Amino acid sequence: MKVAGLGFRSSASVASLREALNAAGGAEGLAAVATVSDKADAAALKALAQELGLPIRGVSAAMLAEIETTTQSEFIKARFGAGSVAEAAALVAAGRDARLISVRAASKDRMATAAIAEGDGE
Repeated sequence: MKVAGLGFRSSASVASLREALNAAGGAEGLAAVATVSDKADAAALKALAQELGLPIRGVSAAMLAEIETTTQSEFIKARFGAGSVAEAAALVAAGRDARLISVRAASKDRMATAAIAEGDGE
Protein backbone atom coordinates (compact mmCIF):
# COMPACT_ATOMS: atom_id res chain seq x y z
CA MET A 1 0.00 0.00 0.00
CA LYS A 2 1.33 3.41 -0.99
CA VAL A 3 0.58 6.38 1.30
CA ALA A 4 1.48 10.05 1.11
CA GLY A 5 2.30 11.71 4.40
CA LEU A 6 1.63 15.43 4.60
CA GLY A 7 2.95 17.98 7.05
CA PHE A 8 1.63 21.51 6.82
CA ARG A 9 1.00 24.78 8.58
CA SER A 10 -2.59 25.42 9.62
CA SER A 11 -2.83 28.22 7.05
CA ALA A 12 -1.63 26.03 4.14
CA SER A 13 -3.83 26.03 1.04
CA VAL A 14 -4.96 23.11 -1.09
CA ALA A 15 -2.55 24.40 -3.75
CA SER A 16 0.37 24.18 -1.29
CA LEU A 17 -0.54 20.62 -0.32
CA ARG A 18 -0.95 19.61 -3.96
CA GLU A 19 2.39 21.20 -4.89
CA ALA A 20 4.21 19.37 -2.08
CA LEU A 21 2.59 16.08 -3.10
CA ASN A 22 3.55 16.60 -6.73
CA ALA A 23 7.12 17.43 -5.68
CA ALA A 24 7.24 14.13 -3.76
CA GLY A 25 6.14 12.11 -6.77
CA GLY A 26 2.44 12.74 -7.23
CA ALA A 27 -0.77 10.97 -6.33
CA GLU A 28 -0.64 8.08 -8.80
CA GLY A 29 -1.11 4.75 -7.06
CA LEU A 30 -1.82 6.20 -3.61
CA ALA A 31 -4.21 4.38 -1.29
CA ALA A 32 -4.45 7.18 1.31
CA VAL A 33 -3.03 10.43 2.62
CA ALA A 34 -1.87 10.73 6.22
CA THR A 35 -0.94 13.42 8.70
CA VAL A 36 -0.78 14.02 12.45
CA SER A 37 -4.21 13.39 13.98
CA ASP A 38 -4.81 16.94 15.17
CA LYS A 39 -4.63 18.18 11.55
CA ALA A 40 -6.60 15.37 9.91
CA ASP A 41 -9.73 17.55 9.82
CA ALA A 42 -8.03 20.56 8.20
CA ALA A 43 -10.16 21.99 5.41
CA ALA A 44 -7.30 22.08 2.88
CA LEU A 45 -6.39 18.45 3.54
CA LYS A 46 -10.02 17.33 3.32
CA ALA A 47 -10.38 19.19 0.02
CA LEU A 48 -7.24 17.58 -1.42
CA ALA A 49 -8.30 14.11 -0.27
CA GLN A 50 -11.72 14.59 -1.82
CA GLU A 51 -10.15 15.84 -5.07
CA LEU A 52 -7.97 12.71 -5.18
CA GLY A 53 -10.68 10.34 -3.97
CA LEU A 54 -8.51 9.17 -1.07
CA PRO A 55 -9.16 8.56 2.63
CA ILE A 56 -7.28 10.50 5.30
CA ARG A 57 -5.44 8.57 7.97
CA GLY A 58 -4.71 10.44 11.18
CA VAL A 59 -1.58 9.37 13.05
CA SER A 60 -1.11 10.20 16.72
CA ALA A 61 1.80 12.42 17.69
CA ALA A 62 3.00 9.61 19.98
CA MET A 63 3.23 7.24 17.01
CA LEU A 64 5.08 9.86 14.94
CA ALA A 65 7.64 10.28 17.72
CA GLU A 66 8.58 6.59 17.49
CA ILE A 67 9.62 6.83 13.82
CA GLU A 68 13.13 7.58 12.58
CA THR A 69 12.96 9.86 9.56
CA THR A 70 15.46 10.51 6.80
CA THR A 71 15.13 14.27 6.95
CA GLN A 72 15.25 16.30 10.14
CA SER A 73 13.65 19.59 11.12
CA GLU A 74 14.63 20.74 14.60
CA PHE A 75 11.37 22.72 14.90
CA ILE A 76 9.25 19.66 14.01
CA LYS A 77 11.37 17.37 16.20
CA ALA A 78 10.82 19.68 19.19
CA ARG A 79 7.06 19.80 18.56
CA PHE A 80 6.29 16.22 17.47
CA GLY A 81 9.35 14.15 18.38
CA ALA A 82 9.93 13.12 14.75
CA GLY A 83 12.20 14.86 12.29
CA SER A 84 9.51 15.02 9.62
CA VAL A 85 5.74 14.78 10.07
CA ALA A 86 5.33 13.93 6.38
CA GLU A 87 7.82 11.06 6.43
CA ALA A 88 6.70 9.66 9.80
CA ALA A 89 2.99 9.83 8.93
CA ALA A 90 3.59 8.11 5.59
CA LEU A 91 5.63 5.34 7.23
CA VAL A 92 3.11 4.69 10.02
CA ALA A 93 0.07 4.75 7.73
CA ALA A 94 1.69 2.49 5.11
CA GLY A 95 1.91 -0.33 7.65
CA ARG A 96 4.48 -2.92 8.65
CA ASP A 97 7.76 -3.04 6.79
CA ALA A 98 7.05 0.38 5.28
CA ARG A 99 9.85 2.14 3.46
CA LEU A 100 10.10 5.64 2.07
CA ILE A 101 9.96 5.80 -1.69
CA SER A 102 10.10 9.61 -1.64
CA VAL A 103 11.65 11.67 1.14
CA ARG A 104 10.12 14.92 2.30
CA ALA A 105 9.56 17.49 -0.44
CA ALA A 106 8.23 20.99 0.19
CA SER A 107 5.86 23.33 -1.59
CA LYS A 108 7.50 26.44 -3.00
CA ASP A 109 5.83 28.61 -0.35
CA ARG A 110 7.19 26.25 2.39
CA MET A 111 3.68 25.86 3.84
CA ALA A 112 3.46 22.10 3.19
CA THR A 113 5.65 19.03 2.90
CA ALA A 114 4.93 15.56 1.54
CA ALA A 115 6.63 12.18 1.53
CA ILE A 116 5.54 8.84 0.12
CA ALA A 117 5.96 5.41 1.73
CA GLU A 118 5.02 1.91 0.69
CA GLY A 119 4.20 -0.93 3.08
CA ASP A 120 1.93 -3.89 3.63
CA GLY A 121 -0.99 -1.77 4.88
CA GLU A 122 -1.29 -3.68 8.16
